Amino acid sequence: MTPEVRRAHVTRARELFNSGDYWAAHEALETVWRSILSDGHEDAARVWQGLIQAAAALLHQRRGNRHGVAVVGQAALDKLAGDQRCDVELETVRFREQLARALAGEAEPPGLELRE
Repeated sequence: MTPEVRRAHVTRARELFNSGDYWAAHEALETVWRSILSDGHEDAARVWQGLIQAAAALLHQRRGNRHGVAVVGQAALDKLAGDQRCDVELETVRFREQLARALAGEAEPPGLELRE
C-alpha cells in the first residue's frame, strides 16, 4: 500500500469512527492493519488491531452486548497500552484513556485523531 493510499484509508477510518459508524470504521481500519501485517510490522499491527477492536467494542456497547464490550474492549485496551508509536498515524495514548472511561460507561466514546 502506498503512503497516499494508506493516508486515504486512515482518513476515511477516522471519519467513519468519529461519526459513530463503528462497523465501517472497523473495516477501514482492518485494511490498514492487513497491509502493515503483510509488511511484517507486527508491533504496529498490534496497535492497529487494538483500534479495530475499539470500534468493535463500541459497536457492542451500542447494541447492549455487555459480554462483547468486556471481552473485546479489554483486548483493545491491552493492545493500545504503552507509549505512542511513531509508525501509527493516529493518537493512541489519550484515545486509550478515554476508551477505558467510555467502555466503563463514564464518558462519551473517544474520537480518533491524527497525531501531531
